[in-house]
Amino acid sequence: MIQLKEDTSFCDLLVSAHPELLPKAGEGSLPHDAIPHGTTVLALKYRDGVMIAGDRMAVEGFNISDRRMEKVHRTDAHSAMAIAGAAGPCMEMVRLFQTELEHYEKMEGAELSTAGKANKLGQMIKANLPMAVQGLVVIPVFVGYDVHEGVGKIYKYDITGGTWEEDDFYSVGSGGKDARMTIKKRFRPDLDREEALAIALEALQDAADETLGTAGIDLERAIYPTVKTVTADGINDVPDEVVHDVYMERVAPRRVANRKPATRPQPQPQGG
Repeated sequence: MIQLKEDTSFCDLLVSAHPELLPKAGEGSLPHDAIPHGTTVLALKYRDGVMIAGDRMAVEGFNISDRRMEKVHRTDAHSAMAIAGAAGPCMEMVRLFQTELEHYEKMEGAELSTAGKANKLGQMIKANLPMAVQGLVVIPVFVGYDVHEGVGKIYKYDITGGTWEEDDFYSVGSGGKDARMTIKKRFRPDLDREEALAIALEALQDAADETLGTAGIDLERAIYPTVKTVTADGINDVPDEVVHDVYMERVAPRRVANRKPATRPQPQPQGG
């Protein structure tokens, strides 16, 4: 008979009694394409702080799970996060992180430092590692405005909770690499808000062109990326009408100009 201590967890019981039942990487994992996943999100610095944005689509394998998912969330008065990964754990982590920051502020009477917030989120991602091994990966982008230094900051993560600060921009998700390549070509220091928004929209659109899991701007359904600014004044949403106008004025013409002109199909000769 197995003797258990009072604080023994169910995982401890499995380890001691039936270790063969523990999930292993690549074995017994949850079906990846049955779980809604959120995809491309990004952040870039501009003159007043940081802009953070994400597309709206969630997918289940090759199926669309949600066309209007919110992937960019305010976490406190001067910080926000964008989520990529398994939708359920992502949303749970957002809510828990918001609660943690609110609790700290109530107990201490002041906001946690921007670096402290970033490290706290890293600890939460590390705690999710057993679930990540089973396919429920959560990889956010965290941004904050450091009111003491007067600058915006961007932080990236890996699945183990490793935390790194980025200098100028970052993106993650299925189209993260494609979005980063676009931002890299267009980025320069001291962008104004409209210039930063145009770059963010073009990056998301390029990511949508290259990956099935990322949605571009859907003019037919009036679905636009979620975009927020993080500045000394706090967190502000960029309205859909502004997103639409900047896209049509600054992004769409450039994309059309770079496209090969359409030609009328020529009739094929009939075989004799």
